[in-house]
Amino acid sequence: MKLKPLGDRIVVKAAKNEEKTKGGLVLPDTVKEKPVEGEVVAVGTGRVLDNGTRQPMEVKVGDKVIYSKYSGTEVKLGDESYLVIGERDVLAIVEK
Repeated sequence: MKLKPLGDRIVVKAAKNEEKTKGGLVLPDTVKEKPVEGEVVAVGTGRVLDNGTRQPMEVKVGDKVIYSKYSGTEVKLGDESYLVIGERDVLAIVEK
């Protein structure tokens, strides 16, 4: 990957949305909800605090996370789409 997030930002690969309903109907793109879950593929170095120290990131590469629905900036590299979000937009880490 060629994306390296700065500061307290992370790069997330969003999970795929369901293409069909439980009843088997195919959903068009216009009615699909934005994903709110994905896998962290890159993390920044952390936020710089007022006293000059750097706060370490709570998430790490490989974590499955749930993030705010309309957060971040979508970036496309090749055929893959990624979302660059701030660590504060991460709501939870999904543990196995």
